[in-house]
Amino acid sequence: MAINHSPDNESNENTRLYHPYQNYQVPIKAQYLYKLPTSPEFLFTEESLKQRRSWGENLTFYTGTGYLGGSVAGAAAGIVSGIKSFENGDTTKLKINRILNSSGQAGRTWGNRIGIVGLIYAGIESGVVAVTDKDDVWTSVVAGLGTGAVFRAARGVRSAAVAGAFGGIAAGAVVAGKQVFKRYAHI
Repeated sequence: MAINHSPDNESNENTRLYHPYQNYQVPIKAQYLYKLPTSPEFLFTEESLKQRRSWGENLTFYTGTGYLGGSVAGAAAGIVSGIKSFENGDTTKLKINRILNSSGQAGRTWGNRIGIVGLIYAGIESGVVAVTDKDDVWTSVVAGLGTGAVFRAARGVRSAAVAGAFGGIAAGAVVAGKQVFKRYAHI
């Protein structure tokens, strides 16, 4: 970190001035301020030029968030299913056991399925970006189309086409929602 000794350098847009002792009653002159950057710092210049995640980071991110989100949603559905399976005369211990078994089974199943969808999506999106060298809305829509089609391909052409259309629409909606959120989140 560099120490700012000149007061005329205070209007730089990429830095902010920081006085570490501003909240304490110590006799330190205010001219000794640190200039901290407001943008991210990178070790290598190549890292600062990169505008998106690598394919490995994409793969890990989409698969992990898909698995986690699917597990949580599946566990919630399993809790509801476990509560619906109560019978007259069940003890509290048996009811808790039904809920735990049902939520664990549904959580694993949903987590694995949605994690696989994330894995396929990340692979197709990274492939499209590598081929076209563009990362825009259409890349996400094409990746969604391909993901739906590949995920349901074993069930037939019609099922793959419907799932592909649904995947493309879902990916487009997510990207549009993200753009709307970015636009209005800074208000």
